[in-house]
Amino acid sequence: MSENQELEEFAAKLFDFARAGDAQLMDYIERGVNVNMVNQEGQSFLMLAAYHGQADLVEKLLAAGADADLLNDRGQSPLAGAIFKKEEAVIEALIAAGASATAGQPTAIDTARMFGRADLVERLGAGG
Repeated sequence: MSENQELEEFAAKLFDFARAGDAQLMDYIERGVNVNMVNQEGQSFLMLAAYHGQADLVEKLLAAGADADLLNDRGQSPLAGAIFKKEEAVIEALIAAGASATAGQPTAIDTARMFGRADLVERLGAGG
């Protein structure tokens, strides 16, 4: 196996940890892996953890300095993704961390409107 293949497999393993909510990811971040590393689709660890409802890992990533507003290659934010997936604990963690309600397309506010979440639209400061 080439060094390049080994690196690709290692990176894939880290992104799988994010999807699964596996705290082993934090060990690697503490050892120097960039907390804002993205995969070939621009998905960060935070985006993948948020989208898969891994609230505990989302909180740990945010505490380690993950960018709550880092958009993927499709221009989507972690907060909008969490609203789309109806991941309430993740939504709360991202809001508590100061995630932008207006980053990306659609914005978190637009996503909340699309899914009839007047409570979130109000909370995110859009009024109605």
